[in-house]
Amino acid sequence: MIRLHLRRLTTDDVTLMEAMSTMFGEAFSDMATYTGHRPSAGYLRRLLGSDTFIALAAVKGDAVVGGIVAYELAKFEQERSEIYIYDLAVATPHRRQGIATALIEELKRIAAERGAYVIFVQADTGIEDEPAIALYAKLGTREDVLHFDIPVSRAPR
Repeated sequence: MIRLHLRRLTTDDVTLMEAMSTMFGEAFSDMATYTGHRPSAGYLRRLLGSDTFIALAAVKGDAVVGGIVAYELAKFEQERSEIYIYDLAVATPHRRQGIATALIEELKRIAAERGAYVIFVQADTGIEDEPAIALYAKLGTREDVLHFDIPVSRAPR
């Protein structure tokens, strides 16, 4: 049996970050977003070296089978921060094995180490996200909120 290893990605892990992006694309059935316009290695190294970016990969053998990407957000109203889970996925053949829970538990450890007071995540309320909603409900308190995407104005070229 191949052992699962959780790895916090660093500036030396561009290849693993790219593999994790591919896994996200497959897991979310959205390859265009996750692999269509890959960032350069330099961009990924800067991102992975950022104090506010957290990437954890669940690796079995040489394969990335799960991953979590989060951002630490510094608050203005108090000297504290919160962690926002931006993406979390597990490859289909590896689901229901506790990998997502293990990734969140490791993120909780990192958040505590950084002095963050909470981790938060959004989940779509559609039927396709029922497993995610069940996972998050098991680990935290549910709040029903509305989410709005506001387009960024771009200057004409």
